[in-house]
Amino acid sequence: MVVGVSKGFEKKLQLIGVGYRATVEGKDIVLNLGFSHPVRMTIPDGLMVKVEENTRITVSGYNKSDIGQFAAAIRKWRPPEPYKGKGVKYADEIVRRKEGKAGKKK
Repeated sequence: MVVGVSKGFEKKLQLIGVGYRATVEGKDIVLNLGFSHPVRMTIPDGLMVKVEENTRITVSGYNKSDIGQFAAAIRKWRPPEPYKGKGVKYADEIVRRKEGKAGKKK
């Protein structure tokens, strides 16, 4: 708690994929994640959200659990998939990649 008040906590998220973008409009964060509509999420009170380069999101504030909860809610829209690695991932997260299906063997 003391660290939260003096320094604050932060979580960094990264959007990976063609056309995946994020912007902050007033008290909302707008995510374009390949759906037919943009995803709008209201930023809770006490949290600050910054977007750098359209693909990096930083959620910061004093309450560590609120930051983690909001970051998890953003990630829940498109978790990273193991074949191409597209989706919303934490900056320090490592996505294990899988091999695609093999071609027809003779």
